[in-house]
Amino acid sequence: MSRRAIGWAAGAAAAVLVAAGAVTYAVADSGSGSGSGSGDGRAAQRTPSADSADAGFARDMAVHHQQAVEMSYIVRDHTKDEDVRRLAYDIAQTQANQRGMLLGWLDLWGLPKVSADPPMTWMGMGDMVTAKDGSLMPGMATNTQMKKLATLNGKQAEIFYLQLMTNHHKGGIHMAEGCVAKCTVGVEKRLAQGMVDAQQSELQVMAGMLKERGAEPLS
Repeated sequence: MSRRAIGWAAGAAAAVLVAAGAVTYAVADSGSGSGSGSGDGRAAQRTPSADSADAGFARDMAVHHQQAVEMSYIVRDHTKDEDVRRLAYDIAQTQANQRGMLLGWLDLWGLPKVSADPPMTWMGMGDMVTAKDGSLMPGMATNTQMKKLATLNGKQAEIFYLQLMTNHHKGGIHMAEGCVAKCTVGVEKRLAQGMVDAQQSELQVMAGMLKERGAEPLS
């Protein structure tokens, strides 16, 4: 995979972060009305409820992103391949920043960061997702897979990381598309669409990197 392709994917991710920075301020402004009468009522209506898609997506994607960050830092320290290290660093930085924004929105909305409901309930999938070995949501790696990644080095680590992250991105895209369809806060919907676009471009990059290494995505 050429450095140009990796750079293009990184650029897409950076664009999402720039947009997300503006999103954070916009959400803060929309929820911090300090007037009286009808102004307060409009501000209150813009604040999502704890069981809304907006809050559910923020909570679940924050958890989903955290694993991607952990996975990326593992492989960064287990290979000397510049392209894989660059991709892993870009993913870690992008998703760590997005995670902070998602959790920040929950704070702004005065909503809890955890819920007693099963993950994906906001998508109508709470009774369909069964957590197995630490894999709480679609695309997430199991605890066993994370431990295995930490034992690998070089090409083996690169391949397994790319395979795990491919599945991770597919699950993340599914969730982000759910927010685009169900969330009501416009700026959050736009950030979710940005995640879809950036992760789809990274999927193309990772497919090429796997092919270069004579490997395929996990079934």
